[in-house]
Amino acid sequence: MTARGKRRVLVVEDEALMAMLLEDMLQELGYEVAASTGQLDHALQLARTTAFDLALLDINLNGERSFPVADVVRRRGLPVVFATGYGKGILVPPHLGTPLLQKPFSLEELRSTLLGLDM
Repeated sequence: MTARGKRRVLVVEDEALMAMLLEDMLQELGYEVAASTGQLDHALQLARTTAFDLALLDINLNGERSFPVADVVRRRGLPVVFATGYGKGILVPPHLGTPLLQKPFSLEELRSTLLGLDM
């Protein structure tokens, strides 16, 4: 958390418009975007090296799954939220219990999911 008390979020989303919308929604909810990327390799690097409090991950990144990023984030002891248009059926162990936002989602759905995180 920053000195101002805002929680910092790692955003991983490969669709530019959706990434911008997510960043706007997070800022409206009082969060700070620590970093944003749509590429798996860059997401893995950011997950290892960036200071953030939680990660919001699109599952499908240009045909690749973001599960390895979630694994890195969890090893750091930080919460993960997945976002997808594919539904819960795309989740595989050990990610079955991970909070999931079904795209498209509302500001209220995002707020509720983030408030439900164990932070």
